[in-house]
Amino acid sequence: MPIVGLLHPGEMGAAVGAVARADVLWAPAGRSDATAERARRAGLTGVDLDELLARADVVLSICPPHAALDVARGTAGFRGVYCDANAVSPATAREVGETVEAAGATFVDGGIVGGPPTEPGTRLYLSGAAAPAVAEVFGDTDLEPVALGDEIGAASALKMCYAGWSKGTAALLLALVEAADALGVGEALRAEWERSVPGMAGRLERAEASAAKKGWRWVGEMREIDATLRAAGVPHGFHAAAAEIFRRR
Repeated sequence: MPIVGLLHPGEMGAAVGAVARADVLWAPAGRSDATAERARRAGLTGVDLDELLARADVVLSICPPHAALDVARGTAGFRGVYCDANAVSPATAREVGETVEAAGATFVDGGIVGGPPTEPGTRLYLSGAAAPAVAEVFGDTDLEPVALGDEIGAASALKMCYAGWSKGTAALLLALVEAADALGVGEALRAEWERSVPGMAGRLERAEASAAKKGWRWVGEMREIDATLRAAGVPHGFHAAAAEIFRRR
């Protein structure tokens, strides 16, 4: 089986590592006890970073968006396939690619749509000439690989547009409820939603719970989405505001 180096096994990363058809290594130095426990449950093998980079055929980066470039810079000397599967803009993906390829690796752009792959329904979008090497690791698993061609940035573009809706609308809902409460019409708004938009109460509850748990991770993602819209030449600013909404949770 191929050897995959996983940077790093957070909630998503550990679940991805668990389904990979590969021997999966991770680097425990400086990571928390919670991360180590997730890696243990996922069956990952802890080694130092130098050994991971020397042994891995594929390095898979799954980390908060603001850390993607720093993680890439820390893999200098790696000569295999480096897949950045983070929620970053196409421009950031290309910058990560330039960074790792200058150091000798081959870059694949990735984007995960869906939750941690503990059951079917999550997809790993991939773009770049070496995408098949990453897709092979996840064939016939609960993480479905989907190839989008050779253009670096395509997988990240799809992820940004998808999350711009799924998380951006959650932020909009939170902002409107906060405004309604501040204006003294919060209860009336919730009552109207109960009458005219069935299911909105449940959606609000899910948005509040997700933002409380993960909002800190989504701040950087919203900024990457804002940059994506700006680069595409369409009106933007929605997601810069969403970043602030999540920052305040």
